[in-house]
Amino acid sequence: MNFADILDKWDRRTPQKEIFRKEEDIQEARNDSERRRLLNKKPDAILDLHGLTQEEAWDKLEIFFRKSRAGGCEKVLLIHGKGNHSKNEGVLKDLCRKYIEYCHFAGASGRNSASGGGSGATWVLLKN
Repeated sequence: MNFADILDKWDRRTPQKEIFRKEEDIQEARNDSERRRLLNKKPDAILDLHGLTQEEAWDKLEIFFRKSRAGGCEKVLLIHGKGNHSKNEGVLKDLCRKYIEYCHFAGASGRNSASGGGSGATWVLLKN
């Protein structure tokens, strides 16, 4: 048996799919590690929207997100309040949610920890 025959036999024995799956697992582990890093990271920038009208808040959000992305921010924090002083529940909180859905470079988001504002603040990961 020559060397080419040995390699050919080896190639038939080793399923290529498993090799790719292992590479995918490595990439997935890297992505998970990066996601954990970002989730645990303190925000690079903070925007406080207290006392603003919906129109003013939307304008501030547009400017804030553009500047944050241009400045290389990975994670930002929006302080919108809990809505305790509103007739309706959380007007600015709802507006922030709508803006996050509207903004094409806003990624994952969630409520901040209780010590960081709880339901009165929302963190957002920015896409590259």
